[in-house]
Amino acid sequence: MQQDIMLALKSLKKGGLLLYPTDTVWGIGCDATNYDAVQKIFDLKKREDSKTMICLVNSVQMLNQYIEEVPESAYPILKYANTPTTIIYDRPLRVAENLIAQDNTLAIRLVQTGFCAELIKRFKKPIVSTSANLSGNPTPKVFKEIENEILKGVDYVVTLERKKKPSNPSSIIKLSSNGEVKVIR
Repeated sequence: MQQDIMLALKSLKKGGLLLYPTDTVWGIGCDATNYDAVQKIFDLKKREDSKTMICLVNSVQMLNQYIEEVPESAYPILKYANTPTTIIYDRPLRVAENLIAQDNTLAIRLVQTGFCAELIKRFKKPIVSTSANLSGNPTPKVFKEIENEILKGVDYVVTLERKKKPSNPSSIIKLSSNGEVKVIR
């Protein structure tokens, strides 16, 4: 794992794209604060800029650095969720502008174990996470289903967990600053 972490960090710091195992499915990622790197993902996936992507953080402290005000209702969800849960927050801060949705929101998932958590801990910034497929195509359930165009379009492919059993994408909940809670997926 150490070599993958080092090579992934090197790629992230240069504004490169990663293909990596997340806590859910295989994802394409980059530095969430780097506008050009985020744009590379949109281009690779052939995805409209209006479709948003998720960011991964490794702690509540990091989450608080990138959201103007985390609603109190988020903390119990983060503490007690027993499956990966992505929360959409109002008023993100310090991330690439092209990562922020038109309604000034950002989807963030807290990852505390595994490769992603260790990578984010060492990178000290959030990482983009979007499914490893071209826009409109099905999300690959396992590594071997990832399209060649994606494999060739990233700067580094993590060698870990390529035989990982399929898992599901995260649940998605939208928490508005006014206290409104909406389950998206």
